[in-house]
Amino acid sequence: MLWNRFVQHVFLRLTLPQVTLTHALSLTIFGSIVSIVLVLWTVDQATPNAHVTDEASAPADLRSLSLLVQEYLEVGDGAKAADALKQILRHPGADLSTVEPLVRSGQPYSPQPVGLQPGRPVLVRGRTYRYGLSVPSSYRPTKAYALVVCLHGAGFTGDSYLARWESRLGNEYILACPTLLNGNWWSRKAEDLVLATIRTVRARYRIDADRLLLTGMSNGGIGAYLIGMHQAPLFAGVAPMASGLDDVLFPFLQNLLHTPVYIIHGKYDQVMPVELSRSIVGELTRLGYTFVYREHHSRHPMAGGHFFPREQLGDLVAWFSAQRRDPLPKRVTVIRDASHLTAFSWVRIDATDRIASFSDQLINSRDEAIVNRIYAALDASIVAPNRIEVHTQHVRRYSLFLNEELINLRRPVTIVTNGRPSYEGTVPLSLETLLRQARLRQERQVLFPAIVRIAVDSGP
Repeated sequence: MLWNRFVQHVFLRLTLPQVTLTHALSLTIFGSIVSIVLVLWTVDQATPNAHVTDEASAPADLRSLSLLVQEYLEVGDGAKAADALKQILRHPGADLSTVEPLVRSGQPYSPQPVGLQPGRPVLVRGRTYRYGLSVPSSYRPTKAYALVVCLHGAGFTGDSYLARWESRLGNEYILACPTLLNGNWWSRKAEDLVLATIRTVRARYRIDADRLLLTGMSNGGIGAYLIGMHQAPLFAGVAPMASGLDDVLFPFLQNLLHTPVYIIHGKYDQVMPVELSRSIVGELTRLGYTFVYREHHSRHPMAGGHFFPREQLGDLVAWFSAQRRDPLPKRVTVIRDASHLTAFSWVRIDATDRIASFSDQLINSRDEAIVNRIYAALDASIVAPNRIEVHTQHVRRYSLFLNEELINLRRPVTIVTNGRPSYEGTVPLSLETLLRQARLRQERQVLFPAIVRIAVDSGP
């Protein structure tokens, strides 16, 4: 009835001479369109809640889920993180297909201060430390930048390294230089400080996760070696200068299988004798690992051979530019002491025989296990599709973290440990595993929704 009155109204507004064949045809088509619109309007009015659910409620649910995911990944308070995780796992829209994209996308970056920023605060073990920061004036939050972390020597601060490095790196790098009293970069506290500095910078600035570089001079070079070895999967490259390692630590160089090293040392260095670097070069050569060694003959009026000559700079920065992390290598080799049983790429040593355990000052208490280099070792390789072979020493239990880039998670996987079958079957996927590992690793791109825990058969 309503439609008939509408057509009559339109038709009668046309005078008779105006009603041609063309007008009649136009009115017929127009009437059909309006009929369809009215039918759709009638259906829509009959089911008012359907429209609201599809276009309003679902996006609102997704927004609330996204906020929970970001809170869980970023909040520092452990209790708040645990509560956010519970809410995510109870959320009706939470599964791997919805949460994984939210983890990868993260929060948008906003404009941040640029230029030299000395004395930035960073919290470590409940205590505030400081780091110097240099951000290119051309920084844009839509672009991912490489991050260089530089560790100072004894008698210096991170801020004192800012100016000398900022001019060397140019506009393609963000530079962070933490400060540690007395330059004791071999301590566990130093490792925590470096990791906290990286997390703090990444929270504010867009950093390319595959272009993190660690360097250091003198004591800072020792720290670059140690932290670089223990945290090798994090870094695209490590560049120690005028430094070295105690030979009881040489086994940890094996952790640098996928982390290239650039070593600079002065022939006439009387603070850190050049033989320290030469012996490390010999070990890296024996392992067949990728490294660059530059031994200079320069002398500084104040430091003798214990310094970094400017003429070495160009090659080092070019090397920085060429480095990219391999986030998911098919083979992983890790050496651990008892104080570092944390994830290393897609493997983790969980329990061991009695092995060396470093103190907070690393190796200042030389027990028999340290002197004899008794460490846990694990080598894992994906040797064929869905077949993983693992070799261990002094390992009782270990875990493998898996994703679709490593294996086909829809098919059974075979794991062989020390020549014996230790797992055969499909691996269950877990949203909780993906989230926990993303938070623990502070990693949003390399995600692990599956974990396999293996007990090592110690029989003959």
